[in-house]
Amino acid sequence: MSKILYYSNLLKTGKISSSELTKIYLDRIEKLNPKLNAYIRVLPEYALAQASKCDEILSKDKSSSPLTGVPMALKDNLSVVGLHTTCCSKMLENFKSTFTASAVKKLFDKGAVMLGKTNLDEFAMGSYCNTGIFGPARNPYDLEKSPGGSSGGNASAVSAGIAPYTLGTDTGGSTRQPASYCGIVALKPTYGSVSRYGLLTLASSFDQIAPMTSTVTDCAIVYDAICGHDPDDMMTFKRKYEPTYSQLSGEVKRLRIGISDDFLSSSSEETIESVMKAVDFYVSKGAEIVKVKLPHIKYALPIYYILGCAEISSNFGRFDGIRYGYKTSLQYKDIDDMITKTRTEGLGKDIKRRIMLGIYFLSKQNYKEYFQKASMMRNELIRDFSNAFETCDLILSPTSPTSAVSLDFTPETIVEKYYADACVAPANLCGLPALALPCGIGQNGMPIGMQLMGPNFSEGTLLNAGYAFEKECKPELKPSIGVNYDL
Repeated sequence: MSKILYYSNLLKTGKISSSELTKIYLDRIEKLNPKLNAYIRVLPEYALAQASKCDEILSKDKSSSPLTGVPMALKDNLSVVGLHTTCCSKMLENFKSTFTASAVKKLFDKGAVMLGKTNLDEFAMGSYCNTGIFGPARNPYDLEKSPGGSSGGNASAVSAGIAPYTLGTDTGGSTRQPASYCGIVALKPTYGSVSRYGLLTLASSFDQIAPMTSTVTDCAIVYDAICGHDPDDMMTFKRKYEPTYSQLSGEVKRLRIGISDDFLSSSSEETIESVMKAVDFYVSKGAEIVKVKLPHIKYALPIYYILGCAEISSNFGRFDGIRYGYKTSLQYKDIDDMITKTRTEGLGKDIKRRIMLGIYFLSKQNYKEYFQKASMMRNELIRDFSNAFETCDLILSPTSPTSAVSLDFTPETIVEKYYADACVAPANLCGLPALALPCGIGQNGMPIGMQLMGPNFSEGTLLNAGYAFEKECKPELKPSIGVNYDL
């Protein structure tokens, strides 16, 4: 059931006010967040002020957006004027934004009510939401499990019922992998369909703002609200964006769904079993299953980390203690010493590792061997997907190779740590839209997720395919903490 439409109906019929609904969510947050650490900053006064304005709008206009008066939350790397945007880093611990992100402003213009900012891996670098300065977020299905990363706070909040929906960011799977771990829905849009203006940049050619919701319907509603050209983001496309919500018919007959063994071979047995049950569902509804080959997919993770680290090393040059953010309090002998001490103290271990790798990949002696080759291989991977979509409409895969790992998960190597992104990073490399939604339950009771990828601007087809599955096959997931409250 769509939470947004459910709440919107209650609000427009006067059965509840936005202020009352917001207070209910604030009470839930107060009760559950100490255990989950999904929110790092709750904003009751800000939220109630917005809710009060929404009540005025709703009293005069019953045809307003379904988002009007409905609460939500933001990942703490999305800017809101006058509010802290910390990225869960010491470097920005006291930083307040001077403007509001375009996607966030679109939601505010439609009457969204912001409850607070959510937890993430420091600067959105990570897969387990455990590297930020505010401590790890926890999975509502098992508090000793990771909610995934980097948008782990978002996924935890939606899953536990302490936010109807959230906006996260997806650079290499950072909304879809947490969605898989926490049993919710996330849509990574086509690169350039949603403005990145106001997002604290990680890797410029990968970043996308993405909705995270409890249902596919809600995902469509939020995506429709935030997509579109923005003159403040030169990479957004000028085109007509057809509403995806109106495309949710659930009809998938003759839809061609591609399956690649490369995605399945790297996943656990129970993940493969759940995904193949989804395949059987689509066949039963008249879809055609097509085997596709992606010859260069095995190189996706190395390509992603070479190019991603290179972009990170460039983008993070601005965190120097001069322009804004943290500055060392230690004595320094010159400006170079000051910058060195500031970055040493202000940035975490994972950030430093990626910056150093990026500098290495971009150095004069290594540029051709690493960055240039990775860029060429990225083009080959884009070509692989383009060829695949000549024979199929969508590609179905696991979202994550496994269900959620333990909070204290310690991989033997750094490479193993990054492997959680194996199924999701290719969509970011190629700029493709991808939808993650739950498709099963593991033996340990944890959610298992599947992913649908499509060609550029196929969000409507993706969401409709996901809607068809969700309508008939959504697994009966039961978090151990938090519930989907009825009002």
